[in-house]
Amino acid sequence: MADPKGFLKNSREVATRRPVEERVNDWDEVYPGGIGRALLPIINVQASRCMDCGIPFCHSGCPLGNIIPEWNDLVWRDDWEGAIERLHATNNFPEFTGRLCPAPCETACVLGINQPAVTIKNIEVSIIDKAFDQGNVRPQPPEWLSGKTVAVVGSGPAGLAVAQQLTRAGHTVAVYERADKPGGLLRYGIPEFKMEKKHVDKRLEQMKREGTVFRSGVEVGQGNLTGDALRDRYDAVVLAVGSTVARDLPVPGRELRGIHQAMEFLPQANRVALGETVEDQIRADGKHVVIIGGGDTGADCLGTSTRQGAASVTQLEIMPQPTEDRPQGQPWPTYPMLFRVSSAHEEGGERVYAVSTKEFLGDEDGNVRALRIVEVAFEGGKLVEAEGTEREIPADLVLFAMGFVGPEQPGLVEQLGVELDERGNVKRDNDYATNVDGVFVAGDAGRGQSLIVWAIAEGRAAAAGVDKYLTGSTQLPAPIPPTARPLVV
Repeated sequence: MADPKGFLKNSREVATRRPVEERVNDWDEVYPGGIGRALLPIINVQASRCMDCGIPFCHSGCPLGNIIPEWNDLVWRDDWEGAIERLHATNNFPEFTGRLCPAPCETACVLGINQPAVTIKNIEVSIIDKAFDQGNVRPQPPEWLSGKTVAVVGSGPAGLAVAQQLTRAGHTVAVYERADKPGGLLRYGIPEFKMEKKHVDKRLEQMKREGTVFRSGVEVGQGNLTGDALRDRYDAVVLAVGSTVARDLPVPGRELRGIHQAMEFLPQANRVALGETVEDQIRADGKHVVIIGGGDTGADCLGTSTRQGAASVTQLEIMPQPTEDRPQGQPWPTYPMLFRVSSAHEEGGERVYAVSTKEFLGDEDGNVRALRIVEVAFEGGKLVEAEGTEREIPADLVLFAMGFVGPEQPGLVEQLGVELDERGNVKRDNDYATNVDGVFVAGDAGRGQSLIVWAIAEGRAAAAGVDKYLTGSTQLPAPIPPTARPLVV
């Protein structure tokens, strides 16, 4: 194990972010030189805090089953090559999870029962960033080819995990992406200040050298490439199309101009930050911006609006403000609802809790000018409006960040004839297979909107199901069944 007294001698410490006044003027990651490099002066000591518990509950908190105590020990011993070998054994893309995952492993950390948890996520991203710097992330092409072909539709984290696993197993894999570049929401949904796209490109380059083929700018289900054509061309098809139907808010005034989904706003901003030109870009310059939704996507909209020069940014959340300490009803090792402050929240904006939007108000030209909101509370299991609390807040730009309700059904999903569950997600069996022979589903398209770490775990598990279907058996790991859910109360 790491230092037996490390958790007694050392307190939790995280990297220092760049000053707010500096970082809001660019699109670089908020840590100097990137988080992996920013953590190096402190990360060995932080790894020493791992107690190497007899029963490491961090394993149960992570759907990938990351061997966390082992790579903590290796980092403490300065064995970085051994650490990346252990990390890659369970996680294809730690550079993504180390930046974007909310770290359910940390809330399950045994040390976290009565002390601040080990900085598992920070140790993880330090390992992978150092591995890239030292040239220890190498292509792993298969020793032989099976002669079987697989189409993966969607190049988000689930699709990439499926593709990499199956390519390494010897199958010929083509990944289809309707955007002009692969990466899915990793590329165009996540702001550059949260994860620079060079990290996506590095991993894609490794995958290409292993033999994975990427076909970008192709929307499967349109033109000649129908669902039937895809099945005829490939021995197996994996749907990793995500949950992309955004939740809407059908209240009076919804038709006014200036009201957009977050995924209309963020991809455009990402493209411009990467040097592309976007015509008629939705921008926040000089506007009063209201973001409806208090999650990570809302925070991404906040940080983006701040960098674009918004006059003000208000983030609305229908739930009450969480507490800073773990609620009694959400005991260890569950993932608690806490009041969290992201880098975007440090930079400005106002967060308003326990309110609901009743109406969008417009000006004489049909543009949104304000929201009418009301305070709400849960009573008897229902949201009840508080009398006399209605008020208006100014809004020139409204962004919906309220989540997603399932995969898009017109087109490929309908053409394939796959069954859907009661929530509109694609049904699958224990091997991630749909009711259609040779068609599998992984990630949010089958699970519903979830975390990146669950998407990668599903991609790895689905790859095992596909490999078994193609060859009759598999040695690929299957970290989670499709019925697995986060540890909650």
